[in-house]
Amino acid sequence: MPFVIIKISAGGNRMSLIIEKYAIESGNVIKPIGDIDISTSNGFKEELISYIEEKKSDIVVDCAKLEYIDSTGLGVMISGLKRIKEYNKNIILKDMKKSILKLFEITELDKVFIVE
Repeated sequence: MPFVIIKISAGGNRMSLIIEKYAIESGNVIKPIGDIDISTSNGFKEELISYIEEKKSDIVVDCAKLEYIDSTGLGVMISGLKRIKEYNKNIILKDMKKSILKLFEITELDKVFIVE
């Protein structure tokens, strides 16, 4: 799959979310750049679910440039995990910032997702 970039506008002066999707030798990657919050979560959910449906394989979420995620963003991740489990596959979260990893630990979602 070629490299795909999608920009989701958050409106106003709020930060937009950029989503990169690409394949690497070990699998398929979706990389959110910016914030996954109430203003961008629907767009991210659409892209994540469509990528899962298209690939039907493990999906790596590269979180290196994910700056912030709120409860709606966590809900999107859970929705994606439920969908991918229908194919007996996983979402692998990589390179999370400490503050985001802490949120996953507090909510115990680090026990549900594969975190690398």
